[in-house]
Amino acid sequence: MVRKQKKSGPNSGKSAGKSAGKPFDKSSRRPPERSNDTSFDRQAGKSSAKAPGQRSTHTSNKANRSDEGGNNQRGDYRQRSDDQQDRQKDRQQDRQTNQFRPKHSDSVFLYGRNSVMAALANPKRECIRLFASDRAVETMDKSAVERVPVLSLAGPEMFTGLIPRDAPHQGLIMEVRPLPGYALEDMHPIEGQKNIILMLDQVTDPQNVGACLRSAAAFGARALITQDRNSPSESGALARASAGGLEITPWVRVANLSQTLEGLREMGYWHVGLDGNTEQTLKQVSLGDNIVIVMGSEGSGLRPLVQKTCDMIAKIPMTGAVESLNVSNAAAIALYELG
Repeated sequence: MVRKQKKSGPNSGKSAGKSAGKPFDKSSRRPPERSNDTSFDRQAGKSSAKAPGQRSTHTSNKANRSDEGGNNQRGDYRQRSDDQQDRQKDRQQDRQTNQFRPKHSDSVFLYGRNSVMAALANPKRECIRLFASDRAVETMDKSAVERVPVLSLAGPEMFTGLIPRDAPHQGLIMEVRPLPGYALEDMHPIEGQKNIILMLDQVTDPQNVGACLRSAAAFGARALITQDRNSPSESGALARASAGGLEITPWVRVANLSQTLEGLREMGYWHVGLDGNTEQTLKQVSLGDNIVIVMGSEGSGLRPLVQKTCDMIAKIPMTGAVESLNVSNAAAIALYELG
């Protein structure tokens, strides 16, 4: 009996022909070899082979991020270290600067040998601290130095805003309190001597006021009187211009000059105002021993009410080669002529 052969598909014959007479070898059906150098392409969504020895993109990016993080950490550490050093330097500078800050809100810094030595010799002056160079201290009187604490004089930049940058301090700078004020009642004439008072009307320059104090001290004036407004207060520049006169001549500050002249008249003083627009000279003035010399500013001169309150107006005779004198020079001449 002959068995019927089962029909297959169209390709069955070919397959049978090829394998006819040959045993089937399972080992021949090996799976395709995989490459170990593959990486996942996230953008394309598929695996791509890499050349041997080439690092994958994912691994490389991860390493780069790690390196960048380490560099950033090191940079942050260096930045923090630099900031700490800067803060330490700032604290040191602040401590040094605080040492030279005024002890009191009304402190005055005097500078220069004459100003400092005159202040130390004045028992009415409250001296706080003396900043001095070693060389300057060696030339000073020991008894004067013992009156005030002495600190080593650092660079003048420490005193920026307290004294002028180009101030000739001569190695001596002293912090003091302002002198106590004087009352007008203290200016009563003293019998048996000349009582000359110098009054300044609207003189605002510290150098001029200081120079007038110097002249007043040199010619023995009883006091200097200024208005409490529109006139300078104590300062290092004024004290230096006075060359010690600030510590010698009493300085009276009043609210109203005209009223002050009336009060001085009641005490027995006569008043002479200086003005170039008059015929009478200082040599022609004869008012006795108790005289108030009233001087105005170089620009505007005496104010009308102050001039009206004076008993006499006189001038300093000049050749006419110059229009006027500096107020401190005119004060020196008047003090000498009437003193």
